[in-house]
Amino acid sequence: MTALTETADKIKSMEIRGAGKIARAAAGALKEEALSIRTNDIKEFNKRMDEAYNLLYSTRPTAVSLPNALRAVMRYNAGTVAEARQAIVSNADAFIAGSENAVKRIGEIGAHRIKDGDTIMTHCNSSAAFSIFETAFKQGKKINVIATETRPRQQGYVTVDFLQKAGIPTTLILDSAVRYTMKKVDLVIVGADAITVNGSLVNKVGTSQVALAANEARVGFICAAETYKFSPRTLFGEMVEIEERDPAEVLCNELRMKWPNLRISNPAFDITPHKFIDMIITEIGAISPEMAYWVIKDKLGWELEETAEANVKGCDDEN
Repeated sequence: MTALTETADKIKSMEIRGAGKIARAAAGALKEEALSIRTNDIKEFNKRMDEAYNLLYSTRPTAVSLPNALRAVMRYNAGTVAEARQAIVSNADAFIAGSENAVKRIGEIGAHRIKDGDTIMTHCNSSAAFSIFETAFKQGKKINVIATETRPRQQGYVTVDFLQKAGIPTTLILDSAVRYTMKKVDLVIVGADAITVNGSLVNKVGTSQVALAANEARVGFICAAETYKFSPRTLFGEMVEIEERDPAEVLCNELRMKWPNLRISNPAFDITPHKFIDMIITEIGAISPEMAYWVIKDKLGWELEETAEANVKGCDDEN
């Protein structure tokens, strides 16, 4: 197994999880693939890199950070293999460093929104959200974090592990206990897998229910998201695909055999309307959901013409 296929398998199986981690892993995999290709033929090199791009792209259809990372790394125009390889390596290193710095900056900006003594609820696992918690805690703020289990893959356990290692007081709750527990909460902070052009949030399934409970209780709801999690293709009306995962994650094989006619739906994500989001913390600052269009158009680095061409190509591929 090559480094490329190993990374693709880990992303698909969720051994590598979290939109930011997926993006950085994919960028690193493209870099390693570029370094491993042994040819002096630029056409052959480009073909191999396109194959690597497509393999990684197909692993997780919802996490827009993945195609944005791949596209950032593959933005090169070279006449020789040496030039192409150098450009890909440089692009990958720049993306990974920028991603890591973005998470740190989000932590610094987001920590200003946390008050001493706050109890914060979070859902799933987000390096950007954790950066906010860790930064606030290191500033000496006495905070408590309530983390959901986030079934069926229990990403909340990853969050709890990070929080416990950082020494942050933490409470783990069932997903179904969100509304009951919300009365103890001062603020909700979650991450993002994608932000649409109208500022709506695509995140781990259950996020929209957390947002609804927070809205009912008049608790602030904040999303922490690097700008590369904003989805350019939604600018042209394309919907973010919601990944449907293996029913085995929900029900063991023994029970599935016992109830052979039972249908199981296992959506990995849901959509939280922008009206339930108070603000989005990015590395360029705290913005309202309505500013998502500006981020996509002016800050993300995707040319509108390229995005339109990608959409047309996608339609052609399906026909």
